[in-house]
Amino acid sequence: MTGTMKDFRRVADEVRNWGRWGDDDEVGTLNFITPAKVAEAAGLVKQGKVISLGGDFSSGGPQGAFKFRQNPVHVMTVDGGDASTLVEYGPQWLRNAVAADMSAFFADNPFRFNDDIIVMPLQAATQWDAMSHVYYEDKLYNGFPADSVTSFGAFHLGIEKVDNKGITSRGVLLDVVAHRGVDTFCQPGAPITPDELDEIVARQNVEIRSGDIVVVHTGWWTRFLSTGDGGEAGSGLHWTCASWLHEHEVAAVAADNLMVEDPDPGNGVEGTFLPMHMLCLRDMGLMLGEYWDLGPLAADCAADGVYEFQLVAPPLKVVGAVGAPVSPIAIK
Repeated sequence: MTGTMKDFRRVADEVRNWGRWGDDDEVGTLNFITPAKVAEAAGLVKQGKVISLGGDFSSGGPQGAFKFRQNPVHVMTVDGGDASTLVEYGPQWLRNAVAADMSAFFADNPFRFNDDIIVMPLQAATQWDAMSHVYYEDKLYNGFPADSVTSFGAFHLGIEKVDNKGITSRGVLLDVVAHRGVDTFCQPGAPITPDELDEIVARQNVEIRSGDIVVVHTGWWTRFLSTGDGGEAGSGLHWTCASWLHEHEVAAVAADNLMVEDPDPGNGVEGTFLPMHMLCLRDMGLMLGEYWDLGPLAADCAADGVYEFQLVAPPLKVVGAVGAPVSPIAIK
């Protein structure tokens, strides 16, 4: 069912955290991650088992389906072929000063190396949305002006501002795939509602506590790995789940799909796009993680019945960035 802007504004007023941690706060709901919370998360490690939740950053990534972002371009700048060629043929045929210098370097000692660069959108695969990523009515989270994000980057709410929070906390997996009884993939047209989240919590016999990072398994990434279709839609969180996250004092939320929330306009808010992004990032100050690979974690949790773990997921500290790559791990 589609909500109205009146519904949206009512929820926005209810969940808005502006000023809650001071007028200069730039980390939002990560404030719920206290030192005691970090210690609690560390205490969940019983087996020393490490499960990667990050996808590959490659030319075969999901962003190839979209025009405003592209997949990473990975280029070798120095490799073994360069070394052997330069040593064999020498600098006499080289006009480039750098190549000549490298030839001389390789010629008289056994040391060799490879080097490379990557060019990519910062949200090309597994990543966090910074709070400066989404705004409306010229305001970012906590009332910071939207025009404080310029071509030089985000002056307020850049991804680097969350560095002091890690990000590490107690993670809780909510397995929608298992709850719905589907094989791998939650088909579009059936958004995940707050009531369904409560059902999953009860089914898994797990509790959501203040400062937790909730991780939602929809099966989208597993589906993508088999089809390579990064543009395929799937179920996500209904926009009213913002209220659920607010009530439970969740520190952050991540999912294995491309938007976390459900992209179907028929389940959104009339006259706008991605209302949950606006409520979470702009009003609540709650970061969103997208494109996480949750299949292996879901399988492990199903096997041992333990859906809580230490989550370690610091973003790449790119100053002024509105999002950044992450290679999160769950430790059990």
